[in-house]
Amino acid sequence: MSAAQVHAPVMAAEALELLAAGPGGSWLDCTVGAGGHAAAILDATGPDGRLLGLDADGGAVEIAAARLARFGDRAELRRCWLDDAPATAMDAGFAPADGVLCDLGVSSMQLDSAARGFSFSQEGPLDMRMDAGHDGGPSAGEIVNGWSEQRLADLIYRYGEERRSRRVARAIAAQRPFETTTELAEAVRRALPGPRRRIHPATKVFQALRLAVNGELERLSAFLERVRAAVRAGGRLVVIAFHSLEDRIVKRFLQGHSQGESPSWRVLTRRVLRPGEAETRVNPRARSARLRAAEAV
Repeated sequence: MSAAQVHAPVMAAEALELLAAGPGGSWLDCTVGAGGHAAAILDATGPDGRLLGLDADGGAVEIAAARLARFGDRAELRRCWLDDAPATAMDAGFAPADGVLCDLGVSSMQLDSAARGFSFSQEGPLDMRMDAGHDGGPSAGEIVNGWSEQRLADLIYRYGEERRSRRVARAIAAQRPFETTTELAEAVRRALPGPRRRIHPATKVFQALRLAVNGELERLSAFLERVRAAVRAGGRLVVIAFHSLEDRIVKRFLQGHSQGESPSWRVLTRRVLRPGEAETRVNPRARSARLRAAEAV
């Protein structure tokens, strides 16, 4: 897979359309990653649209800064967690914004960096922390090697939606300590025997660990509760999720806040949008993307 494919922004055309991105305005990319979506927004909002790109990963901010350098002072970048994005946007003078984009989950460049510990297919340390400074919670290794078997089983079931979580937790507890991603992935594979599958048996376990390490679901819920204050009336919110837990939070939030006597959002996507066959053929990692959008009332 080429670098262009790896860093291709997922569902960019759909996001731009639902953001109603046009000349001028103030825009937020709350998970800027490598800057693909941000560049598309800045192209669509020229010549004077401004964008604030945010990310918890300091390395991503540096990469995005290089990619967006051609836009000069139209692009500003800062490092912050998703739940802090609305306050950061207000402090930076980018609120009330005309549109807000969130492309959730782990990025291709994080998956492709063995040293970050996100991937079960490459040997690396059991880390999985999004922030380069490592401020905050425990690493994946500390969870795997330090939590009780019962607590691990609950985590894998809740965040990984793995029905055989008790079997996996029992195998982990019996074989630890683990030092590398590949050691853990192999232990999970042996614990879940069966026919050859398209998805690696360790996929759900690694998802559960990553979500727990970074508090991603809790941060997403807090962000959704806070973001309306950073969006003008008529402004748009677009969220791209990559698994059912994230998408369920977004769906329920938008449903709950688009009804009643004083709704704060109007849902624009009656059904979740998925990438087309042409996009997934070029970028297979896009196949699990799920997009929802709303307009601030």
